[in-house]
Amino acid sequence: MPDTGLRRVMAFDFGLRRIGVAVGQELLGTGEPLALIPARDGIPDWARIQGLLDEWRPDWVLVGLPLNMDGSENDMCARARKFGKRLHGRFHCPVTMVDERLTSFEAKGEVIAGGGSRDFGRHGVDDRAAVLILETWFRDPGAGVAP
Repeated sequence: MPDTGLRRVMAFDFGLRRIGVAVGQELLGTGEPLALIPARDGIPDWARIQGLLDEWRPDWVLVGLPLNMDGSENDMCARARKFGKRLHGRFHCPVTMVDERLTSFEAKGEVIAGGGSRDFGRHGVDDRAAVLILETWFRDPGAGVAP
């Protein structure tokens, strides 16, 4: 694995209907949206995730943890943690959970400010939220929490 600072990192914004994916280089500290993967009750197309992991070969994987504003956990946190554990178990990649409070809200704001569609049901922002998860961790690796 490359030294800290040189790692390629992939981030997932877990959702029940869609999972956003972004990739970035730690040295640059920025990410780019990569994919929106459809999910059925939080279960993704694992072959599609395998394909992305094989193509991009990240050194580290992040999964957003949707904490409540007061820092407490909710049902979605348990599901996101389960998703992170499955990523680790299936693909043997190091996984870190990252506090993702307000990333979807911020991603929607960016789309609206850029004149994009407000129909977020059809045009998801989960891949953009994954970029924000990635960039949060790049700025502060201490933002990661145990899986």
